[in-house]
Parts: sequence; structure tokens; C-alpha cells
Amino acid sequence: MIYKDFQGLKISSLGMGTMRLPTKVENEKTVIDQEETAKMVEYAIQNGINYFDTAWGYHDGESETVIGKVLKKYPRESFYLATKFPGYDISNMDKVEEIFEKQLEKCGVDYFDFYLFHNVYERNVGPYLDEKYGILAYLLKQKEKGRIKHLGFSIHGTQKVLEEFLQAYGEHMEFCQIQLNYLDYSFQDAKSKIALLKEYHIPIWVMEPLRGGRLASLTDVEEAKLKQLRPDETVPGWAFRYLQSIPEVTVVLSGMSSMEQLAENIKTFEGNKPLNKEEREVLYSMASDMVNEKILPCTACRYCTAHCPKGLNIPDLIALYNEHTFTGGGFRAPMAISGLPDDKKPSACIGCKSCEAVCPQQLKIAEAMSNFTNLLKG
Repeated sequence: MIYKDFQGLKISSLGMGTMRLPTKVENEKTVIDQEETAKMVEYAIQNGINYFDTAWGYHDGESETVIGKVLKKYPRESFYLATKFPGYDISNMDKVEEIFEKQLEKCGVDYFDFYLFHNVYERNVGPYLDEKYGILAYLLKQKEKGRIKHLGFSIHGTQKVLEEFLQAYGEHMEFCQIQLNYLDYSFQDAKSKIALLKEYHIPIWVMEPLRGGRLASLTDVEEAKLKQLRPDETVPGWAFRYLQSIPEVTVVLSGMSSMEQLAENIKTFEGNKPLNKEEREVLYSMASDMVNEKILPCTACRYCTAHCPKGLNIPDLIALYNEHTFTGGGFRAPMAISGLPDDKKPSACIGCKSCEAVCPQQLKIAEAMSNFTNLLKG
């Protein structure tokens, strides 16, 4: 197992995420297979993984309880446990003390090694920063008491949201968890987040290294390209080797739901084999082809915005539409749209097509806004 240095700690480069634990009943997230989970955790620890990531909402609230029970048999100092304050739900903002105490109880521990502001995004960044809720003050107090060893945050919001959060709380943040993989390096502009976090000297924790499994299963043509360069590397291995090429990355979290996935990923992290420039360019080219098959090729020239009678931020809406259509749904776009006033959502488009008249790419913007509105309803 590869280990990374973090403030005097040796953390396994591969962390075990607990959002997708094995279940006894298909499509029943709350019915976690505790016996199989215990076997996986035992195998993980035996093979060098010492970082376990859970959260209040994972498996509809059961993940913290189950991982706490499973880890109870191991010496507390032998592993690092991370969980998060669920501010993705605005109704939780005034419950930080109540939730934190309950999390300690559910996990059966006296302290958390790593604790995060969960999912900073467009709608909740304001409440997160609002002093009336006292979230930062409370968490810093718990850190003083030793009940939180390291404080950080995860983010699904835009670069603008990241900048706002860091300007306010950056001095207190010790690590940041972002969605990073060779597809989202450009598609979700993860490269800009990496650069900004580097300015703040904040190391990166990675979520969605396989893009929800998309990068673990390539087409025959895509796989053949990679086999020419590294015949013995697995398809998921390429995604992990890519992340090994980014020096700012400390921990890569993988939500492994089977022993097979766990064993394969551990084998990959037995050695550090970062990609060279040529190999990275091949991945970027593949990622571009994947994305361009499904998205509107908006260049964000912004000619459209000056001609929209509703004042819609069309390039940003198209970016979210592209994310939603490429992913086939998901929470990212609905989450971001929920943070907009009603008169700035795609549903506010009146279909006048003034934007289309000046679009250099001749995009069918009005049709896209209508489709987006219907997708969000669904």
C-alpha cells in the first residue's frame, strides 16, 4: 500500500468509502450486509488501508452505524475515521451540535480523525458561512477539545463557490474533497479547483475517481488504445494511475461494494505508477470524445446573454444541462439549479430564440432549456 504524509500522519493513498457498501436486498440501501462489510474492512486493514470515510446521509443514515460497529474490533489508533456535517440539507444548519453528538454515538467513537463540511454548493454556501448558525465556531471548539483532529470540506459547487468558501474559511481548512478524474479534469473544470487549492496549500482528497463507474468500463476501442500503452494495466487502474500523477492528491476514496473491487483496487495501490504526459493526453482525448458525443458544444462566448430578455446566464445553464445529460441524471445539476431564483432557472426561458440568432455554434438553446426543465421535473 502506498502511504502519503499528512501533518505527521501516514495515510493510505487508497481510502475506503462507505457510500456503496454491499446490501442484502437489491435497491434497499438501508439493508447493509454487515457480515460482508466486516469481511471487506478486515481485508482492507490487513492490506494496508487505514482511512475510512462515511457520512450522515450514506445508506439513508445507516452507514455511520454499521462502519462504527465493524471498526469497533480494531484499536482506535489503528485507523482514521472521517465523517461530515450534513449541510447539503439546509434544514440541518441549526442542528450542528445535535448532529455531531449523534454521529459520535452512531460511530461509537470519542473523536473523529477527519470531519468535513459536507457538499459545499451554490445553495448552501451562504448558510454555511452565516455566523448565526455557528457551524464553524462549534466545529473549531470540538477541534480544541480533541473531538475533531482535522477539519476540512467537500465541494460539488462551482469555482466561484469554492472561492467564496475559501475566502471566508480557508485559513481553517486542512484538506478538501473534490470530484476528480480524467474526465472531470476539464468537464467539471477540476483543474481550476486544483490550482486554487494549491494557492491555499490545501491538499486534495478525491471522490468519484471512476466517475460513478463510467471509467471502469470502457468501450472495446477505448480499452484497446490503453492496452497498447500499458498491456497489463486494468481499466480502473488507468483512472487511479492518473490520480497518482497529480502531486496535490493525498487520498483517493473509492466506494467499493464488493470484495472483488476492493482486492483489485488494493492491488493497484501496491505501487505508485503515475502516467507520463503522452498517456495523460490519450486519456484527455478519450474523455473529450466521451463528452462531445452527448453535450452541446457551448464555448461560453456569452453573445447569447446580451440578447436574452430574461437575463439568463445561458452558458452556465448549458454547462449544467450538459452535466445532467451526460451523467444521465444525478444530483449535481438539480442541486445547483435549486440555488437559483425562479426567474433565472431554465424554466424561465420564454423560447424567443433571440440567443440562437447570435450563437456562433448555432445551438438550439431554447430547445435545450425546455428539455432541461422537463428533465428536472422528472
